Amino acid sequence: MNKRLFLLSGTAVAAAQVLPGCSTTSGSSTSDAASKRAKIDASVDNALAKLYPEASGSREMVAKARGMLVFPSVITAGLGIGGSYGEGALRVAGKSTGYYSTAGGSFGLIAGAESKALYILFMTDEALAKFMSSKGWTAGVDANVTVAKTSAEANVNTATMQAPVVAYAVSNGGLIANVTLDGTKVTKLDL
Repeated sequence: MNKRLFLLSGTAVAAAQVLPGCSTTSGSSTSDAASKRAKIDASVDNALAKLYPEASGSREMVAKARGMLVFPSVITAGLGIGGSYGEGALRVAGKSTGYYSTAGGSFGLIAGAESKALYILFMTDEALAKFMSSKGWTAGVDANVTVAKTSAEANVNTATMQAPVVAYAVSNGGLIANVTLDGTKVTKLDL
């Protein structure tokens, strides 16, 4: 048990070193917070511009969504055991209504670091309301998240269209089809 705790704490230290500037301080000034919100919003806009040509049907899915979380850059780093972190915004009716961080741990074939954009779409009013009222939301615990898959014709399949929470993950190499988000935690930032 102590070995596991040591490995996990060592991984947390390594992730903290690889992911600089990912924490927020409670004593930040109003102008710092406004600057950070503006930076996140610009990154979200850029991430959405990259999603639409990458995933056919995503523009229509986003238009139907009641709200969506966009994390433009979720960095995963580690060696065997890894961690991930990213910051983004919740958009409702095209406007940012809150700022969030996402964090998760992973085990398996991890060596180095990678970055991906993560998009979580709340397709029903109930799914969005449950997310917004939570103090901390975890994929797979607070809601099942269906990762969007496209068919050979590049259309979003029917099962995906009917899910209450749908996600896309895009890396520099393109749309990631076999990603799992279970255990990914989302927490509101104090901005």
